[in-house]
Amino acid sequence: MKQITLKSLTLLTIFFISLTITSSQPLTTTFYQKTCPRFEQIMQDTTTNKQINSPTTAGAALRLFFHDCLVEGCDASILISSTPFNKAERDADINLSLPGDGFDVVVRAKTALELACPGVVSCADILAVAARNLVVMMGGPVYKVYLGRRDGKMSRASRAQNVLPTPHMSMNRIITIFKSIGFSVQEMVALTGAHTIGFSHCSEISNDIYNYSNTTQYDPSYNPKYASGLRNACKDYKKNPSLSVFNDIMTPRNFDNSYYKNLPKGLGVLRSDRAMMMDPRTRPFVELYARDQKAFFEAFGRAIEKLSFHGVKTGRNGEIRRRCDSFN
Repeated sequence: MKQITLKSLTLLTIFFISLTITSSQPLTTTFYQKTCPRFEQIMQDTTTNKQINSPTTAGAALRLFFHDCLVEGCDASILISSTPFNKAERDADINLSLPGDGFDVVVRAKTALELACPGVVSCADILAVAARNLVVMMGGPVYKVYLGRRDGKMSRASRAQNVLPTPHMSMNRIITIFKSIGFSVQEMVALTGAHTIGFSHCSEISNDIYNYSNTTQYDPSYNPKYASGLRNACKDYKKNPSLSVFNDIMTPRNFDNSYYKNLPKGLGVLRSDRAMMMDPRTRPFVELYARDQKAFFEAFGRAIEKLSFHGVKTGRNGEIRRRCDSFN
């Protein structure tokens, strides 16, 4: 057997220390301070302009961020376009309804940042900061976004199956999904408060408002007048698949606790929203956030900050994409 010398052992140690540093850098709030000093300003300008021109951007970007993080972690895998050889994550059935404004705000920011500091800022960090900026712009809580994520090198539609919660899943299943990535029931309810902005497509609720059963046209957990309004708003959804309704009927353009206030009144758009009011595990938190917006903001800020660390790639585990929709 070949004897390991002190010199070779030292070189081996240096190699592994170097590998560890390269592959697991800690995220920091000042990650781009030296490499891209205008990062925060460019992000602020881009998100502000996009939201002013397209008011649905905030809800779209926030939903995009959630869908990205829950599959493979917060690594921008949701942004990759499909090829003839790979059906990407964004083309999974559950992601086909993701609004284009969410993708567009990331593309705009990436274009501006590549001009200012080429090859420096990841698409994953852009999406995380865009979502935060837009939440704040809509009146929501200010929370920290730690930076230094790399972009993932894999994006497959099949990986999104059974990982992302859907409106028609049981509350048991939704709780299990969040528990599997380390989130409590309270954290799940706080994160679901993101429905205070954004919209849902009529096709997602059609089974709940048309021909629900032999005895009723709509799900009886709806407020009757609200159900009638939804039926009227969505009547042409088969001809127009893009037809949608606001998740929060009262203050759809404000990030506030109105979403929770709506649920006891039967004003939740999605079946999973209404189920939170009926389930004894989730109802106490719905009631808490309905009466105390500060408690909701604090809980949402903590939960989304925690989510932003989920499955992140750093160092050699990822890359800085030149374009957000394709691997290098």
